[in-house]
Amino acid sequence: MRIWIDESARIPPYEQLRAQLRLMVSSGQLKPRERLPPIRTLAQELSLAPGTVARAYRELEWEGIVEGRGRAGTFVANEPPVAFSVVERQLADAAEAFAAEADRLGAGQQAALLALETAFATRSEPDLELD
Repeated sequence: MRIWIDESARIPPYEQLRAQLRLMVSSGQLKPRERLPPIRTLAQELSLAPGTVARAYRELEWEGIVEGRGRAGTFVANEPPVAFSVVERQLADAAEAFAAEADRLGAGQQAALLALETAFATRSEPDLELD
């Protein structure tokens, strides 16, 4: 399982982890009834506090994507409600790449959203003819 946490990102680590696990489930990389790594193990591997991993797992459990089974661990739900279409998956990947590039450039969320809105506005405007 490949998970990466960008410590310089403005997105909190628990949210980065939650989003990546959700995408892994929706893409089939993590299968129904598959056991997730124990909280302490994953926290150590990612250099995160156990509470950060626990929060990501808890939020996924609230969404019905995973289920905690006490000492047995945390497992992908039998029927997780995250079946993305191919287009949705590709958009999620593109959005993640765009957000990472915006962070790399030092752009804030508002600047990145403005750039995206401007790009859409430019694409949807009819060609203007100059006389």
